[in-house]
Amino acid sequence: MIDPRPLTPDVQLRIATLDDAPALADAQTLSREHLRRWEPVRTEHWFTTAGQLERLTYQLERYKNGLVVPWVLVEGDRVVGAITLSDLVPGPFRSASLGYWVSVDSIGRGLATRAVEAVAEIADTELKLHRIEASTLTGNAASQRVLERTGFRQIGMAPTYLHIDGYWQDCNLYQRILNDREPGA
Repeated sequence: MIDPRPLTPDVQLRIATLDDAPALADAQTLSREHLRRWEPVRTEHWFTTAGQLERLTYQLERYKNGLVVPWVLVEGDRVVGAITLSDLVPGPFRSASLGYWVSVDSIGRGLATRAVEAVAEIADTELKLHRIEASTLTGNAASQRVLERTGFRQIGMAPTYLHIDGYWQDCNLYQRILNDREPGA
């Protein structure tokens, strides 16, 4: 079990629960237009409590199996963002993929940077990973700044890498090496 962590005096990073579905639906609805250009095309169902409950049920099952770690950023009873480590790979690779978003009304508060830094520390000390990878659309300068501020280095560019906002888009690829320990040590 990964313990909650404060990111600011008012915002906490904690593992998502099924009870977060209504607040996630609210945050996704509020941020719909802002996030549209950075995410896959979403159906109307995605923006409902039922849609978020389905997504959380799937993610939490994968969390129980050690394949994903889904966090939310909460401020009181509001979700103001989320961050996920997915595709956790054990053995000699010891790696995971990072994804995150912040609600449109919480941009500019440093929450993404704080959350990425906290998750990198958890990935190193608790999950015993060696590296984390992330990608951003080539035009997503804000997300690139978050990654660079938190120790990620660009390792390449992948043409037509992700289907985002309705079409295949180029992405910059990043990684952060967390340590040089033996795998799992």
